[in-house]
This record gives sequence, C-alpha cells and structure tokens, in this order.
Amino acid sequence: MPDAPDPSPRSPGIEAPAVAPSAPRKLCTDCGLSRTAAPGRCGTACQFIRPDYAASETAVHGRARDPERGDEAFFGPYRRMVQARLEPARAGAQWTGIATRLAEKLLEEGAVDAVLAVGSDPDDRWRPRPVIVTDPAAMAECRGMKMGYAPLLALLEPAAAAGHRRLAVVGIPCQVYALRAIEAELGLERLYVIGTPCSDNTTTENFHHFLGLLDPAPERITYLEFRADFHVEVRYDDGRKREIPFLQLPISKLPADFFPLTCRTCVDYTNALADLTVGYMAGRGEQWLVVRNERGEELVERLGDELRVKEPTSAGKRAGAVKGFLVNLERAAGGLPTRSMPNWLRPLVGWLMPKVGPKGLEFARARVEMKALEAVVHLRREAPRKLRHMVPPHVWRLTAAYGVTPTSSETRER
Repeated sequence: MPDAPDPSPRSPGIEAPAVAPSAPRKLCTDCGLSRTAAPGRCGTACQFIRPDYAASETAVHGRARDPERGDEAFFGPYRRMVQARLEPARAGAQWTGIATRLAEKLLEEGAVDAVLAVGSDPDDRWRPRPVIVTDPAAMAECRGMKMGYAPLLALLEPAAAAGHRRLAVVGIPCQVYALRAIEAELGLERLYVIGTPCSDNTTTENFHHFLGLLDPAPERITYLEFRADFHVEVRYDDGRKREIPFLQLPISKLPADFFPLTCRTCVDYTNALADLTVGYMAGRGEQWLVVRNERGEELVERLGDELRVKEPTSAGKRAGAVKGFLVNLERAAGGLPTRSMPNWLRPLVGWLMPKVGPKGLEFARARVEMKALEAVVHLRREAPRKLRHMVPPHVWRLTAAYGVTPTSSETRER
C-alpha cells in the first residue's frame, strides 16, 4: 500500500492551526474543547462528567433511542442500517474510503466551506493531527487510522475566524458528544457530522510499543485494523499482508494502563449523535452505515452510484463470548482482561472463532455489550462515584442481561 502524503501546513487546501495546550484531567480524551477560549464549557459538554444521552439524542435526531425498535437499544437512534462499500475503493483507505469520500463530495459540491478532520503528523504516520480541509483533494491526507489524542474541536475557533460558516466534522464519539453540546452557540449555517465508532484509544507512544511487539521492524507497518472476523490485519510498506488472530495478540505484555480509563468507560461506542455512523462491526468484510437522521440520508444520497449497499445480516450467538469477556474483566486486577487460555489451545480457538462466533449485527451487538460491561466494571473499581453520572439507563439495560445491575447509589433520575 502506498504511503499517504505527509500533511503539512503548506499543503494546499489543508491547514493545521496551532492550538494551546490544556491541563489534563484523569477522565479526558482531549477533544479540544478545553483548548478553546471558553474551556469552562467542558463542565456541561463532556461525555465523562455528567452526560445526558436521551436529551442529546432527542435534540439531534428528534427522539431518543427506542429499546423496542429494532437494534436501537444497542446502536442508538437510526432510520436504517446498511452494509456498504465504495466502488472503486480508495487507495490507502482504512476500508473502502466512505468517510473520506463523503467529506470530499461535500467540498466538491459546495455544501460546506471546510471539513474538520484528523490527518497525520508529518513526522509520524500514526500520530493524529487535527486539520481544516478546504480542498477536496486534500481529504486523502486524512485517510486511515491514527492512535493518540486529537483536539479536533479546538479548530472550531480558527475555522470561524476564517469565515467558514458551513462545516462538516469527521469525529469519534467523545468529540461528537461535546460538539453537539455546543452546536447551538456556534452560529453555523450548516453542520454535517460524520461519525466513526471508537472503542479503545491510547497514546501514540503506547501504540508504537504495541507495534514493536507485533513485528521486529514496526517502522515497516503502514496499516493495522481490528476486523470483525476476530483477526487483526497488518500491512507493510513492501505490499505484504499478515493476519493475526485476536487470541494471539500480545495483550498480556501491555501495561495495565495501556488503554486510558476514558476508553475503558466509554458508553458511546457507535457514535449515536452523528448524522451518519461509518463503521465496520456489522459489515462482514465491508463497511457498516448507521443512517440516523435526515442529514445522514442526504450524505448517503450524495454518493449515488459510487456506493454499493445491501441489508446487513446476522449469524451466530453472542452470549457465550460476552459472558467469557465479563469473567475475564472481573478476574483482572486492573486495566486489561486476563488471558488464562493455554498457549497450545489458542491457535485452535482462534481458528474456530470466525466459524462459530457471532457475525454481522450479532458481532456488533456483542461488542456494544462488552463495552457496556467494561464501563461498569472499571468505573466500579477505579471511579465508583462517577457511575451514577456516567452510565445512562440504556447501558444498564444491556448489562442486566448478564446479571450486572446498579445499586441504589449507582443510578440517578434523568
């Protein structure tokens, strides 16, 4: 796979304005809001302080999730879901390039003045750098996965100063939650929110350590993706590809704090406040689109014949996998689940999992339930007083299926 171009402030149509650093908090993903001229807004806008998902979903989509309607209990409000791919797929894309192409189309057709997205640091392909994109061709510099904190919302002020009143934002859940909380005060003429699911982030330095455990020449790795078939795909700069079963990953060699508490306690894996969520979990080798509102429908329609879609499918049973995950969580002394399976058994189980494990929508449901359980277990261990504010009722409904229910001190009326 060819390398993506190095983004730099001199690239035409893409800017990376400098933003002032902010004081870190324990439960902070540095979405960028604390770096703006009004950092006090974090108190009401942060996903990790006192979120109100039902009110936010109603404000954005016209209603909160309905647990009796389809899979909204798992994935949030939606109009429809599809399995999709871009044709032709974009070179260098993480999947087929749907999110990047959507942003390109918005710029090409003049629907927005600029796109706020995340490019790569010119000295490190894996280090994220928030950028303001005004040239459709420059969106190619934002393709692919990065690891590390990206203060994307800090660019709202430079974008406003440049006169951009119609924006698209490509962001992860913690960025999107804060964006929606302050949306009304931004005075924008138009805002499109393209969301990607997010589960576990870490620092760029930690990620380089992980790559070093995967390969003796980690600098040759250009692509890494956790796939829904229980494998990680790794690509190299010489065109080689490698597939590693989840159970053979060197997770046990990572430090307990490899994933920050924020990512271990996030309850919005599917980015429920985006207009359109572009992910992979139910894609079965393709991409998975969750169209949430009228603006999300508009985004999909803009791709026209470039987008190939079909109904998502579901297979297998998730309960066993989720129960096993919960057992590991509860046994763990902290940080990461324990791995007690004998080494000789792992290749066999790794071979079986793609064949008998949950697939499609059932895989996506399993991951959402795992994240819900992970949030409760880690908050109970590390920040118990946060539970009643950070875990919404719809998450408790998911964990109840596995015997994890709140005490009287762990819930509040909302």
